[in-house]
Amino acid sequence: MCGFESHSRHHDVHRYTCAFFTRIPLFVQVFRAIPSVADTPVALTIGNFDGVHLGHQTLLAQLSEKARALGVPAAVMTFEPHPREFFMHERRPTRLTSLREKLELFRRAGVDRVYVCRFNARFAALGAQAFIDELLVRGLAVRHLIIGDDFRFGRGREGDFERLRAAGELHGFSVASMDTVEIGGERASSSAVREALEQGDLARAERLLGRPYAISGRVEHGQKIGRQLGFPTANIQLKHRSLPLAGIYAATVTGGGLVNAPGAASVGVRPTIADGLRPTCEVYVLDREVDLYDEHVSVRFCHKLRDEARYEGLEALREAIAQDVANTRAWFAQNPISED
Repeated sequence: MCGFESHSRHHDVHRYTCAFFTRIPLFVQVFRAIPSVADTPVALTIGNFDGVHLGHQTLLAQLSEKARALGVPAAVMTFEPHPREFFMHERRPTRLTSLREKLELFRRAGVDRVYVCRFNARFAALGAQAFIDELLVRGLAVRHLIIGDDFRFGRGREGDFERLRAAGELHGFSVASMDTVEIGGERASSSAVREALEQGDLARAERLLGRPYAISGRVEHGQKIGRQLGFPTANIQLKHRSLPLAGIYAATVTGGGLVNAPGAASVGVRPTIADGLRPTCEVYVLDREVDLYDEHVSVRFCHKLRDEARYEGLEALREAIAQDVANTRAWFAQNPISED
């Protein structure tokens, strides 16, 4: 089985960097359920893939390589909502990536198909054997399955690697597990990325992700308070998504005709404006007068300037924003970003 020769517990992610970019499909086919009968065999992996960090990328590179060798589509089974959102409710983790962002990252990783399973009470009650028989064998006709070393499945997490391997021997598909990927001695995981972002450590998050952290979304109309204060901002639609970071950042904006345009971004609940507002992400683009309404843009976070703060009135807020813009301008003067 190509790509699984390592006998060490941990994988060096750099061994798979080239494979990650060897074949990029023009688009990803997205299925909102597992079919009752498969239309074609697939090579498959299963998981939430929040953030699509370097550990995920390593697994997806191996999936793509094996799919090419077998001549079948490379497929991902993922879940919406995240199972922890279903089980933990108010204690659910923040999301690193939206579904749309994940689909784009899957495409870049060489994935051909994504099966988005609605995680609800019925799905959670599906037993391990039914998961294998109904989903893997009949619904997807799996030829090869690769999973992470901590993967469990089925009601009460009763299914494990050995059960999958036994099913593979019975039904004629191969099964492989990928060991932990470490970056500089740290396990690459979604929780580690969340922790880094919550602490404002963008450099650590970037090491684990293999790219700067960014969020994307459509620009929507806001309360236009920034415009009243002399700093019109683009408000990114989050669709009830909770973000793992908060504060004021030097950032870049790509989309709507902009490429890595420097800006000052604010993420949080805007405590000076009102209590209890839903989290927002808004960015003031430096030295540009652009209309970004209804454009889909990506905001890349480069450097944290400060935490959110409450100010006594809009004039104090305006002065703070002016200082943030000045600090952002100074940071980019020392850390220029190329427009490519």
